[in-house]
Amino acid sequence: MKVIYTLSIYLIFFSITSFGQYYPEQEWKRKSAKSLKMNQELLDSAVSIASQNENAVNRNLKIAIIEAFSREPNFEILGETKERGGPAGLIIKNGYIVAEWGDVNRVDMTFSVAKSYLSTMAGLAIDQNLIHNIDDKVYNYVWDGTFDGDHNKKVSWDHLLTQSSDWSGQQFGLYDWADRPPRDGDTDDWRARELHEPGSHYKYNDVRVNVLAYSLLQVWRKSLPQVLKDEVMDPIGASTTWRWLGYHNSYVNVDGLQVQSVSGGGHFGGGIFINTLDHARFGLLFLRNGKWKEQLLISEDWVKSVQKSSEANPDYGYLWWNNSQETWGGVSKEVYYAAGFGGNYIIIDKANDLVVVTRWIDNSKIDDVMRLVQQSIK
Repeated sequence: MKVIYTLSIYLIFFSITSFGQYYPEQEWKRKSAKSLKMNQELLDSAVSIASQNENAVNRNLKIAIIEAFSREPNFEILGETKERGGPAGLIIKNGYIVAEWGDVNRVDMTFSVAKSYLSTMAGLAIDQNLIHNIDDKVYNYVWDGTFDGDHNKKVSWDHLLTQSSDWSGQQFGLYDWADRPPRDGDTDDWRARELHEPGSHYKYNDVRVNVLAYSLLQVWRKSLPQVLKDEVMDPIGASTTWRWLGYHNSYVNVDGLQVQSVSGGGHFGGGIFINTLDHARFGLLFLRNGKWKEQLLISEDWVKSVQKSSEANPDYGYLWWNNSQETWGGVSKEVYYAAGFGGNYIIIDKANDLVVVTRWIDNSKIDDVMRLVQQSIK
């Protein structure tokens, strides 16, 4: 009798820990702060800051992009843009919506948050053995000239994912050296600069991120939006309203078909256009270590990998940011997040079973929001 009783207790515990977590169906359930043992006053303060401190970027995002990047040599918008909405967001606790503000169904550009989705395409390629090792040289997978030359041949998948490749070249009419050049100094000097050894120097660069997207297209041999839809977004119950776009000149021949190579952000237009609820589902998938209900969509190894600091930049991993250096003072060091121009964030807080999504927040206020949300749990 004692053995049966012990076994029953074990099965109940196993059921709660393995299968008892809530995952939203089409309609996402909401719970009160009190029912989740959160301080309503602190939670309301966090929402108030997020909703009342709108990012200063122009709501006409074509103008905002030009204002931000037009100093770059021969700058040109090559992809779609869309006028944005106002501040919006969600706070997800234990899988439930505990707070929301703004229009969470509105589809907006999300800029460099797209990089974390792109990172996931690399993770899935690793999981499915399309890429054998993260340290493999990309030249061995993409042999069409993109990685020709003594320097580019050294570039690995790890280097592209950590933005430490210093890949040099031109793609879709965009040159790596023209993306965020130094504000001081001569452009020609920068163009002819000595290149850093791949892996040794971090440089945020959308052209090189687009090279990663192009390389993953060559590996998958089908459009990355289709991969994302089939492998991630449909299984997690995302809407059909999101889009992942490239440029008008970024169509390439893949086995006789013209397929658009997508961009990893909105620097030159394009990128992922998505609503806040779909962002939150994507964040919840990572919070749950790549699992959705009974289905493992992304390996736990990959989810752990994206949180690790890279050698070139301790704040940055595989196209995800982290708080290991306590850049957000008073916020847990274990927090990691996707971030994009204009105050777009998907924040994962495993310790507190939290996902926080914000759209169009003043970037200087995001740490205030996270501090208050975490304090509301304590």
